[in-house]
Amino acid sequence: MKVEALDLRVVQSPRPGTDLQHDRKSPVRTCVGCRRRALIGELLRVVAADGRLIVDERRRLPGRGAWLHPVPDCLAKAERRRAFPRALRVPGSLDAQGVHERLERPAED
Repeated sequence: MKVEALDLRVVQSPRPGTDLQHDRKSPVRTCVGCRRRALIGELLRVVAADGRLIVDERRRLPGRGAWLHPVPDCLAKAERRRAFPRALRVPGSLDAQGVHERLERPAED
């Protein structure tokens, strides 16, 4: 039986951005503000209801959700790019006052 040498061109290197896959039990989502991927435990889920954005603390509200890092910079980027209506697939603009209030108060642990 003849054994051939391993062709290293066939072995693929890891794809960029796969460093989050070390913990396969936690899903990964993309922040609508900075467009970086993060584990869902690090992000806030935001839903649209009656023309306003609501932070879904328990991640159980119905409807499509958008994910956001809990920092004002990501919220500002998302608003500037008008990412919420696009991600949530709703026409028009959305009032983000509830998200601003949530980011101003400290996280409740």
